[in-house]
Amino acid sequence: MENVVVGPVDLGARVDEALAVQALAFGLGPDEVAIRRQIVLRHLGHPGARALGALTDDGRLVGFVYGMPNDRAHWWSSVVQPYLRREGNDEWLDDAFVITELHVLPDFQGHRIGRRLITDITDTATEPRSILSAIDGDSPARRLYRALGYRDLARPVHFPSAARPYAVMGAPLPLLR
Repeated sequence: MENVVVGPVDLGARVDEALAVQALAFGLGPDEVAIRRQIVLRHLGHPGARALGALTDDGRLVGFVYGMPNDRAHWWSSVVQPYLRREGNDEWLDDAFVITELHVLPDFQGHRIGRRLITDITDTATEPRSILSAIDGDSPARRLYRALGYRDLARPVHFPSAARPYAVMGAPLPLLR
C-alpha cells in the first residue's frame, strides 16, 4: 500500500478529483456527480466548513472528508429533523458538527484512512457532538462509525430522490479511539 498522508485540502480547487473518489466509492453516475459538484461548492462557502484529504506521496487524492457546524436552516437538517423529533433526538441538530461527506477509494479502504479522516476533522470541532447520515444497513462505514462512538438517532430516514433509506447517527466529541 502506498503511503497516505491526511491533512487539510482545498476541496474547492480539487472538487472534481474528490467527486471522482466519491463516484467510485459510492457508485455515482455522471448526472449525480454534476449535481453534487454544485452542492459541494455551495457547502464549502458556509461558515466553519472545512475539509481534509488523504493524499499519496505523488499528491493523488484517495479520500476526503468535509463538514461544517450544523445549521437547522440547511436542507439536510430540514429533511432529518422530523425523523429525529419522532425518536426524541431533535436536540442533536444543535451544537453539532456535521460530517457531510466521507469517501475513500475502494483500493484504499480497510487501511484506517476513513478513520483518520473523520477523527482528524472532528478533533478540530468546537461543537460537543457530531452527526452524520449513512446508508441504513450493515456496511464497513456503519461499523466504523459505531466503533468511533456514533449511535443511531433515527432510522430509516428517506431523502428525496435517494433509492435507499439512511440512518442518522450521532456521537459525543471527541470520538472514541
